[in-house]
Amino acid sequence: MKLVKRNSRENSVFLNKNVSDCILDFLKSKDVTEVFVLTGGAIAFTLDAFSGRKDISYICVQHEQAAAMMADAYARLKGNFAATMSTSGPGATNLITGIACSYFDSIANIHITGQVNLTEQRNIKTNSFGSRQVGFQETDIVSISKPITKKSIQLKKADKICKTLEKLYCISQSGRPGPVLLDLPMCLQRELVKIDTNKRKNYLNKIRKKSRNIQKIINTLLSSKRPIIIAGGGIRYSKSVKLFNKIIKLLNIPVVTTWSGIDTIDHNNKLYLGHIGVYGSRAANFCLQNSDCILSLGSRLDTRITGGKPSTFGRNAKIISVDIDKGELNKNRGLKINTKINEDCNSFLKRVLCYVEENTFHSLVSIDWKKYYLKMKRKYPTVSKDFSTYNNFINPYLFVDQLSKALNKKDVVIPDDGGHLTWFMQAFKLKLGQRVFSAFGNSPMGYSFPASIGASIALNKKRIICIDGDGSFQINMQELQTLVNEKLPIKIFIFNNGGYGIIKQFQSLYLDKRYNASGIGVSAPNYKKIAKAYGIEYRSVKKNCYAKKVIEASLKTKEACLVEVFIHPEQKIIPKLCFGNPIEDLDPKLNRKEFKNNMLYPLITADKEILEAN
Repeated sequence: MKLVKRNSRENSVFLNKNVSDCILDFLKSKDVTEVFVLTGGAIAFTLDAFSGRKDISYICVQHEQAAAMMADAYARLKGNFAATMSTSGPGATNLITGIACSYFDSIANIHITGQVNLTEQRNIKTNSFGSRQVGFQETDIVSISKPITKKSIQLKKADKICKTLEKLYCISQSGRPGPVLLDLPMCLQRELVKIDTNKRKNYLNKIRKKSRNIQKIINTLLSSKRPIIIAGGGIRYSKSVKLFNKIIKLLNIPVVTTWSGIDTIDHNNKLYLGHIGVYGSRAANFCLQNSDCILSLGSRLDTRITGGKPSTFGRNAKIISVDIDKGELNKNRGLKINTKINEDCNSFLKRVLCYVEENTFHSLVSIDWKKYYLKMKRKYPTVSKDFSTYNNFINPYLFVDQLSKALNKKDVVIPDDGGHLTWFMQAFKLKLGQRVFSAFGNSPMGYSFPASIGASIALNKKRIICIDGDGSFQINMQELQTLVNEKLPIKIFIFNNGGYGIIKQFQSLYLDKRYNASGIGVSAPNYKKIAKAYGIEYRSVKKNCYAKKVIEASLKTKEACLVEVFIHPEQKIIPKLCFGNPIEDLDPKLNRKEFKNNMLYPLITADKEILEAN
C-alpha cells in the first residue's frame, strides 16, 4: 500500500492498493471478519492478502459446498452479510448447492471465485469462443450461477473493483436479499489501483412500496369474525420480530407460523396455535382453514403450506398477503389472494403499529372464535404421550420435547432435512429469543452441520445445537476437521433410523413399501468410531427414560460432542398430509364425526390424482 497524493480541492486521499487488499477492506467494512475458504491456484493471490492482517481472517474448510453453507448461517446471525473464497473450476462449482440455499431463503452474501487469466479465457478475439476450455480449470461460473444469485459477474478491469464490490453489496441487500458472485481473474488480483478514501457512493436501490390503505386493511380484520395471522420468514429477515410481537399483542389476533417463521413467536404465547401446512399441527391447520380473514406476513405460501391443491387453502377467507417479492404474489397457481401488498414486512408493520396506536378499537377476536381456537390447541397438542413408542428405540417427538425444555432462550438450533427436520419442527417448543433455522427453501442433505459451524464462528464460538440424520450427516461429515481445528462447542444430535425415513414413508404410501435407495442399499458408518477418530466426545441413547440425562450431560460439557439418538427404522411422521386432501384433513385420519365437528365450513373431497411430496 502506498500513499499517492492529496487533492486539496476535494480533500481526498489517494492510495495505491492491489485488488486483493481492496476486497478485504470492503469485507471488513461490511462487518465480515471471517471468510470461509478453500484454496487453489486461481485464488491464491487474494488469499495471500490476509498475511499480516489482524482485522479479518479466514476459516479453512474441507469442501466448498460447506463453505457456502457456513456463509449462509454466518450472514443470518451476523449483520446479514458473509463471504466465501474458492478457486476456479471445481472450486467454484462446488459452491452451487450452498449458494442456492441462500438464494431461496433470501440470505445476502458474496462468493468470490478465482478464475484463469483473461488471456487464457475463451473469447471472440482469439477465435476460441467455440472451444470448451482454454485455461486449466476454466469454467464459466458466472453463467452457471446466474439463476441462483441476484447478480453474478466477472471483473474485467482492476480499477473497477471498489465500484463493483459496492454495487454487488447493494444488490444483495436491496429488495428481497440474496447472494451475489464475483469471478476474479488471476491477472487482476495483484494489480494496483488508485483508491479515493473519501469517495463513497451508495448504490442501494430504494424499493417503491405500494402503500395500501392501512385503515382499509384493519377494517377488513375488524369486520371479520375469525381472523388469523400467518407469520412467515419475512418477519425475521426484515428484523421485525419485536415489532411483530408488539402488534399481535395490541390486535389480539391468533397466530400460526410457517417453518421459516417459527422463531418469531414464543411457543407459550397464548395467541400462538402452531405451524401450518403439509406437516403442520392439527390445531393450527383447523384454525386457519376455518378462518374468514388471513393476514399473511412474509410467506410465499408455497405448496408445503397450502397443500398440493392451493385452491383449497383458506378457501373461505379473505387473504391479505404482504411480500417484498412481487413474483411471489403473482404466481397464479390456484391460490386466490384478495389483497396483495408488495412491501417489506418491516415498513408494513410500522405503518400498522402507527395506525393501531393512533386509533382505539375493541378486540378483533370474538368470544366464539377464541373459544374455538383455544379448544383446538388443547385438543391437539404438538407432542402427545400417545405417540407410538418402542422399548429399544427413542421416540423423536418425546426427545425433541425434552431438548426444548433443556435449552435456554439464547440458544441457536439448526436442523437439517428430511424426517429428523420434520420431527424437530413438529415437536420443538421455542422460547422467544432462540434462533431456529434451516435451508428451508432448498433443503439439501448436509446443511445443518456446516451451517452450525458458520453460526458458531459468527457468534464468537458460541454453543450451537445441530440436529442431523444418519444419512444427511455424511454429506458434509468431513467438516468435523474444521470443528476440531477451530475448537467449536457444537452439540451434534444424529437421529439414526437406519436410512432415509421421510422417503421410506413416501414409499410406504405410494410405492408399496419398496424401499429402494432409502433403506435398501443405504448404510451409515460407526459414528462412535468416527467421533473417536476426530477426538470428539461421543454419547448414545436408545431409550426414552435416558433421554433427559444424556441431553443434560451433552449440553453441560464445554466442548463439542456427538450424540447418536437411535430411532425405530419404521418411525412415522405424525401427522402428515396425503393423497390430495386439504390441509385440515391430515393422516392418520381423525374419526369422521370428530373431523366434521371441528369444521365450521362445508367439507370438500380430496383430489386423488395429487401425490403430496415427501
